[in-house]
Formats: sequence, C-alpha cells, structure tokens
Amino acid sequence: MAWIYLLLAGLFEIGWPLGFKLAGESPRFHLLYLLLAVVSMGLSGWLLYLAQRDIPMGTAYLVWTGIGGIGTVLIGILFFHDAVTVWRLFFLSLVLIGIVGLKMVH
Repeated sequence: MAWIYLLLAGLFEIGWPLGFKLAGESPRFHLLYLLLAVVSMGLSGWLLYLAQRDIPMGTAYLVWTGIGGIGTVLIGILFFHDAVTVWRLFFLSLVLIGIVGLKMVH
C-alpha cells in the first residue's frame, strides 16, 4: 500500500506547478488555480508521509520528486509547448531509470 501512496503523492506533486502555471495564464480563474496548487501540495505531502512509514525516507523522497518532475515536464511538453530535445528526453529517461532502479532494489 505504501507504494500506491507514493505513486499518488507523486501525481499530486504534479498538481501544484500546474496550478501555478494555469493561475499565471488565466486571470479569471487565478484563485481557483492557486487553490488547486495548495490542495495538491497538501495531499502530496500527506501521501508522502503515509508512504514513508514503510519506504525508506531517501527512496520515497527521490521517487516522489522524480514522479513529480517527470510528470511536470511531460505536461509542459504536451500542453504548454515546452521544448522537446534529444538531450532533454535523455536526461528525463535517466530520472526514470533511477526511479525504477530504486523500486527494484527496495
């Protein structure tokens, strides 16, 4: 169950930079998107706390930030026209390899 908590924590970790981005681009819904960011932060942190009861702190933290980072980069590429370069994808794949590796050795 701890790994499910950690996966969900990582997914909510994507929500706060997304909320900030949307708040900056949409003055009409500025407060709604800021609320999305704050709620995502809270849920992400709480789920990380639950996951760390069974997963070592360093592993949980790296997986959590990795999921959040990879997810945020992918959302940026897919929805906000962020740059897609070979080097960017290469280094992103290294983060993914590190996450999978930590899961395998846990």
